Parts: sequence; C-alpha cells; structure tokens
Amino acid sequence: MEQSEQNVKKQRPVHLDLQTIRFPATAIASILHRVSGVIMLFAVGILIWLLSESLASAESFAGIQSLFDNFIVKFVVWGILTALGYHLVVGLRHLVMDTGRWEELDSGNASAKVAFVIAAALSIIAGIWVW
Repeated sequence: MEQSEQNVKKQRPVHLDLQTIRFPATAIASILHRVSGVIMLFAVGILIWLLSESLASAESFAGIQSLFDNFIVKFVVWGILTALGYHLVVGLRHLVMDTGRWEELDSGNASAKVAFVIAAALSIIAGIWVW
C-alpha cells in the first residue's frame, strides 16, 4: 500500500454517530424535498383514484364527497397539499440555484430558511382550506 493510501485510511472516521451530526438548513431542505417528492408519488395514485371514483356516477361522487367528512381523509389531503406546497417552493429554490444564485453558504442557508417559512405558511393555508 502506498503512503498516501495509508494516510487517507487514517483520516477516515472510525464511527459516525449520525445522532450528533448537525445538518445545515440546506441539507435538510434538500432531504425533505426528496421526501416530499416520494410522498407526492404515492399521493398521485390516491388522487387519481378519487378522481376516477368521483367521475364514475352521481352516486359515487356523493360517496367521495361524504368521504371528505372524515377527519383522517382531511388529514391525508392536508398532508398531500403540504407536501405539494413544500415540493414546489423548494423546487423553485433549486431552480434558482441552478442559475448560479444562492450557492454560497450564507445565501443558501437564508434561502432554505425562507423556503421553510413559505412552506409552513402554505401548509397553514391548506389546513384552513381543508377544514
């Protein structure tokens, strides 16, 4: 083994304690963006099923409409709308970053925090709308 390979192996951490690692706001925004995308992937199936059932007949539309009186259904719809709002806001942030802006540490953290605030506001608005 070469000397440089031995130095690299000595510098590697032996044990990473993931509970003590503090992620920056930009990393949290990126991870949650991926999570919201996965949530929306499954949500599309639910929403397409609801649309299909509601368009089948007048009775099935009434059944779907009465389904929305249930707290759990309202909570799921609110979750879907929250994931959609977050995904859109952070997706726009990523698009701006693709143009070369907000890539520095300070501006990246600031834009991530602003995206969190906007997404929280959209979540509250969606909750008011659903209930």
